[in-house]
Amino acid sequence: MTAQSHDVDVIVAGAGVAGLSAAVALSQAGARVMLLERRPYIGGRAYSYQHPALEETIDSQHVVVGCCTNLIELAQQAGMADSFRWYDELIFMEPNGQRSLLKPGPLPAPMHQTLSFLRAPMLSLEDKASVAAGLLRFLRGFPQDDAESFASWLKRTGQTERSIRHFWEPVVIGALNDNFESCSVKYAGKVFHESFLRSPQAGLLGIPAAPLTEFFSPIAALAERSGVDVRLKSGVDAIAQTADGRWQVRSNGNEYVADSLVLATDVRQSHNLLATLPASEAEKQQRQEAYERFVPSPITTIHLWYDRDVTGVDHAVLLDTRIQWVFTKSRIRRWPEERGSYQELVISASWPELEMGREAILASALREFETFFPAARQAKLLKSGVLKEARATFSVTPGLDRFRPQQKTQWSGLYLAGDWTATEWPSTMEGAVRSGRLAAGEVVGERRRFMAPELPATGLMKLF
Repeated sequence: MTAQSHDVDVIVAGAGVAGLSAAVALSQAGARVMLLERRPYIGGRAYSYQHPALEETIDSQHVVVGCCTNLIELAQQAGMADSFRWYDELIFMEPNGQRSLLKPGPLPAPMHQTLSFLRAPMLSLEDKASVAAGLLRFLRGFPQDDAESFASWLKRTGQTERSIRHFWEPVVIGALNDNFESCSVKYAGKVFHESFLRSPQAGLLGIPAAPLTEFFSPIAALAERSGVDVRLKSGVDAIAQTADGRWQVRSNGNEYVADSLVLATDVRQSHNLLATLPASEAEKQQRQEAYERFVPSPITTIHLWYDRDVTGVDHAVLLDTRIQWVFTKSRIRRWPEERGSYQELVISASWPELEMGREAILASALREFETFFPAARQAKLLKSGVLKEARATFSVTPGLDRFRPQQKTQWSGLYLAGDWTATEWPSTMEGAVRSGRLAAGEVVGERRRFMAPELPATGLMKLF
């Protein structure tokens, strides 16, 4: 084992979105930072890769909304603000071809989508009244207690069957990647308060216009320009606190020492590393109990390449089907027409698909896709692929908040980052950035120092 004598203030373990945001914040604040990542690429779970058989770069689609202020600010710092394609409308499609368009109109928030909502054929007048009554409950905010499930809330507030299928379900499952029983009202309510009520800008939909590893590369470049020593293929094997209170990290046979250590690894690796540190039996049992409360939730994506455009839309929400969302990546990425069309179909909370083979998933997805987009039957399918991500996110189950750890730990100089830590956000890229910035704030002794301001309410929402 080789001891390294690098003069480092902070080691950040993990170059996912959380680790990158922590490293950038600390380095820009004047700290000497080393960033260790076990993979040969940055981005963590938000990654893309070259599929060897397809000879195409694929990933699982991630989106941003306007209220993701920390991720957007980080992108601006990295000079990549133009890497998002921004949309102010959502298209809901039914199998019969009927479309509903939700978009801001001339009325002030929270009524800015009212006119398009009233015209939406996906809901009857009774359904719309049910949805409106439900949204009013989130007008002043959302519950700060996460004990109640969204399934319980839907039943308690008397939501109609069609309003659940055509409004609440596609939004909640798409945003939180789970079913109603496994989502707390706190985080479902946050989605509706922030994205549908607070302001038109807060609800803007941003879609990365490049594969995710390429998309996040400017942030890695920003880290390096800021002085971060980025080391790929350098996984953290063990951590220990030295006699003088510093932190020793073992990585690939080398040892590094720093005053502070930020573990920006996933919940499983973080738990395993923390389990090696001195603690009482009660503390170890408490950490084990907390770890077991984190339930991973899968996403399955189906990738289709056609010889022509078959959708005519950049993205759409599909109703009454297994596929929740369609992204026409060739349109989002502004491909020339002669290059053909690339579709990504997203199945959130895809536990059944984990047990299915590729051909069964593909056959089912093609049947459903062609129901909504009949033009696909006349086009030539050039390539297809299926990507299963078993641990894409974690479930924001009722009662989970008390098990999500703070960024500052019981060990002096040791901090945690990751979307699974206490951020007041669900498992999202914004939650990951916030966790990294909060951890960086704890390192310098000012928890919220690096946090971007929230978007202000507009219109009548200023009164609440």
